[in-house]
Amino acid sequence: MLELQRTIGNPVSMSGIGLHTGATCTMTFKPAPENHGIRFIRCDLADKPEIPANADFVVDVSRGTTLGIGEVKVHTVEHVLASIVGLQIDNIIIEIDGIEPPVGDGSAMPYVEVLLKAGFVQQEAPKDYLIIDKTVAYHNNENQIDIVALPLDNYRVTVMVDYQNPALGSQHTGLFDLEKEFVNEFAPARTFCFLSEVEQLINFGLIKGGDIDNAIVIVDKLANDEELENIRQKVGIKYKITLGKNGILNDKKLRFKNEPARHKLLDLIGDLALIGVPIKAQILAARPGHMANVEFAKQVRKLYQQKKLVKKYQYVKKEGVVFDINAIQRILPHRYPFLLVDKIIHLELDKKVVGVKSVTINEPFFQGHFPGQPVMPGVLIVEAMAQTGGILLLNALPNIDEKLVYFMQINNVKFRKPVVPGDQLILEVELVNKRSKVFIMKGKTFVNDELVCEAELMAGIVDRDKKIENK
Repeated sequence: MLELQRTIGNPVSMSGIGLHTGATCTMTFKPAPENHGIRFIRCDLADKPEIPANADFVVDVSRGTTLGIGEVKVHTVEHVLASIVGLQIDNIIIEIDGIEPPVGDGSAMPYVEVLLKAGFVQQEAPKDYLIIDKTVAYHNNENQIDIVALPLDNYRVTVMVDYQNPALGSQHTGLFDLEKEFVNEFAPARTFCFLSEVEQLINFGLIKGGDIDNAIVIVDKLANDEELENIRQKVGIKYKITLGKNGILNDKKLRFKNEPARHKLLDLIGDLALIGVPIKAQILAARPGHMANVEFAKQVRKLYQQKKLVKKYQYVKKEGVVFDINAIQRILPHRYPFLLVDKIIHLELDKKVVGVKSVTINEPFFQGHFPGQPVMPGVLIVEAMAQTGGILLLNALPNIDEKLVYFMQINNVKFRKPVVPGDQLILEVELVNKRSKVFIMKGKTFVNDELVCEAELMAGIVDRDKKIENK
């Protein structure tokens, strides 16, 4: 795998109609500077709005992946993104004067051919690989979908599809060397659907640009001439369609025996581009689809964002520690004698954080609470949970360093057992709800696995030079 970032050498364009919208457009790929990433620009709209190609901007996954910001959208981006990832391009501008890229022949090959003509330029910045160092798993029990990322110092993808449909059966495929295999073995694999789905897709307002020349239609039901003619007219196909004899509408020949599985792998590579950075991992996927792919991409992207934040504050990696006390002091404004969390041992951004506070007789509050029988004030246990919760809000805003987290409410506080010198508090805080800049968290504190305190915390994020109003 490449070590340095790269972009394309020259602008290149292609035109055509979109698969689902049927809209005609021209798409132009342009070079981009280091660390720019992949971005779509709707050059047909005022102000030419940009949409970064990452999972935060996915707005629809019905039969394709759609990116959007407000009313601005770009449909069916997965084949374009697969081409960019397959050619190991890191930085590129994609100008498009419509709402959906040209479908071409239903594969990624038209984009690959155009990008190859553009040539590549190696840049000086290193690639920002996300290295998967522990298993990341997604499971959808209802649809029997599993996607797993395993640690590997490379990029490999294995896909199995099984639609429990005798017209297709079970298929599997694997990509083991992106540079050697992608262009010839996977980029040419075309999109597909079942004949039984066509009517439904039409009714949903999709496949307006569909044709048997840009999609494989697998015959999974009988249809008479009248039904086929009805489909032909609704889709707008210019010539007669027949059931064929090889199981594919009009006897179209497959480019690979397992072309559907290869196309699913292509889709998966494109959707995983939405992580926002290249990854090193082995990806195993059973029955993937756009919804599952994007959910998995969001899950992995959150892991990337977390690793990036940890690197920002934790300079020295320590086993079993996410943030040590030095990192915590870079994050929280609190100082002696009011910094009440010693380290963070677990962090799931926007979900859960676990902190540790070791209680010693040297705590200043024990001098007066209480002489001869030291007990940690309950309000300080709650404060320790709140400070731990402040770590959980690191990802809430891009410029969190310029913010303060203020309490707005403390509800349902319960103290189960006194905390005394020698105890070690395990502070678990989960994010329950967030509304704009207001967050609701639930905290629990344990000593030796025994619950000693719990509370519901409402906090608001404000600029360091402003105050918050409880409304």
